[in-house]
Amino acid sequence: MTLNSHTLADLGWSANFQRQLDTDEFGAFSPARVTGVHRDRLTALSEAGPLLLTLPPDLSAGDVAVGDWVLADPATDRVARLLDRHSRIFRRAAGEASREQLIVANVDTVFITTSATEEFNEARLERYLALAHAGGIPPVLVVTKADKADDPETYLDRLRAIAPAVPAILLNAKAEAAAEALRPWCGPGRTVAFLGMSGVGKSTLASALTGIDLETATVREDDMKGRHTTTAREMHPIPGGGWLIDTPGMRELRLTDMAEGIDEAFAEITGLTGECRFRDCTHGPEPGCAVQAAIAAGQVDAARLDRWKKLRAEDAAHAASAAEKRRRGKAFAKVVKQAKKAKRPN
Repeated sequence: MTLNSHTLADLGWSANFQRQLDTDEFGAFSPARVTGVHRDRLTALSEAGPLLLTLPPDLSAGDVAVGDWVLADPATDRVARLLDRHSRIFRRAAGEASREQLIVANVDTVFITTSATEEFNEARLERYLALAHAGGIPPVLVVTKADKADDPETYLDRLRAIAPAVPAILLNAKAEAAAEALRPWCGPGRTVAFLGMSGVGKSTLASALTGIDLETATVREDDMKGRHTTTAREMHPIPGGGWLIDTPGMRELRLTDMAEGIDEAFAEITGLTGECRFRDCTHGPEPGCAVQAAIAAGQVDAARLDRWKKLRAEDAAHAASAAEKRRRGKAFAKVVKQAKKAKRPN
């Protein structure tokens, strides 16, 4: 597959996107998939080849993500409309409680990548799982640097303890078989993405899957952390069909409006909450708490309950902050409107 020859199906087009087109849009506009987001322009791929598109006044670069589908006006090389996504990865934007930051869109599988080193952290992985579930993307857990661990299988055991229903893979990212372990989730029209901290081998795996040399700096011997050089989201073709969206390592992963995703990541706990004696049970000292009973029986990890409560509290606080910011914004706008009205001559 080359960048200049694709069918819409190759690019990931589906009946879900086709149904969004109005009758008068057929033939007038060209569907195109976003491969890069810049300040006032997008790079995209269509059946006709690569496109450079300008954004309309009602769209900003923050409204679009790599992987999105747009309708392009061939007469003006402008985006006519952004189509609804079937999935997305997003987080709360730094410093702005009311705005979400899009990471990628229309992904079919996300490889949540960690390593068999001291970097491995259950609480962080649970955040990534909540992120994937909230965005409607099936996750796969990938543990790299298996060759660095004395007993790498213990890392799979730790993954099963927090996500028994999520597929998990243990590998050496630099081994020839690494890409083959990921291929069951790739294929024509399918899009995958990597999420994880910098230095866990995402670029190495991306290079193995795509055949494109994505530069990774030398690993430091003292802590085995590579310096991930990806600084922007990019979409690359996978030989044999499909696409990979490479993303930068995210140092900070702040959650907001992700209550459902968090609950799905802690399904063994949320599946019990409806069995508690009291509807407003805090799953603490109250009598008749089904969650505490499961902990006492060894069916639920108490540490998981603590982390679930922490994430739910963080998500609720951010959502409340966003609501308060919107309320203040509306109140201020009302004051300004009244002030302008008062200044008008009678």
